[in-house]
Amino acid sequence: MSADQDIDTTVVTEWLREFARVIAENAQYLSDLDAAIGDADHGINMDRGMSAVIAALDEAPPADLPALFKKVGMTLVSSVGGASGPLYGTLFLRMATAFGAGSAGATELAKALRAGVDGVVARGRAEAGDKTMFDALAPALDALDGALASGAALATALREAAAAADQGREATESMVARKGRASYLGQRSVGHIDPGATSSAMLITAAAKVFGVGG
Repeated sequence: MSADQDIDTTVVTEWLREFARVIAENAQYLSDLDAAIGDADHGINMDRGMSAVIAALDEAPPADLPALFKKVGMTLVSSVGGASGPLYGTLFLRMATAFGAGSAGATELAKALRAGVDGVVARGRAEAGDKTMFDALAPALDALDGALASGAALATALREAAAAADQGREATESMVARKGRASYLGQRSVGHIDPGATSSAMLITAAAKVFGVGG
């Protein structure tokens, strides 16, 4: 997909299907990561939530991008337990407000993702280095914005974003958790990769795979 190619409900739904597939495939892994520093249910919760998202989209396909992202956000808030539901729900709900009714391009997608992550920050009060999903999403968006600004095609920009997200995810292993249940462990949280950062990196990687087709 080139930088100026339209992004519509069809390709976004494909992105969400790919994300749901990867979450289902890695549900046990995500819960195992969570077992070390949390409630051991991140994978189970995310799998349940994304299954509900796909079912909702199949039942009544949204007419435009704002409606699609709103439905995704509301479904996640209502079906995912723990902190992940509100945080992922906020991500998609904020993205909904950033799109117009028509199709969008790479710039609009990047702005919407930025709005979504800003919503996550406002909701969770997370900062870089807190050992949260923000530590994967923030570098991914910086890489995406930088690549698009340099004239890269969306496919290339998203591949760079996915690589940055993976690096951010891996970096959480050496961090001391400062948010959520993991923060209760203090120094003992070091040595464990954050499950939220891991699922967030999967979200960006899924986008790179789907939006990068033909790019």
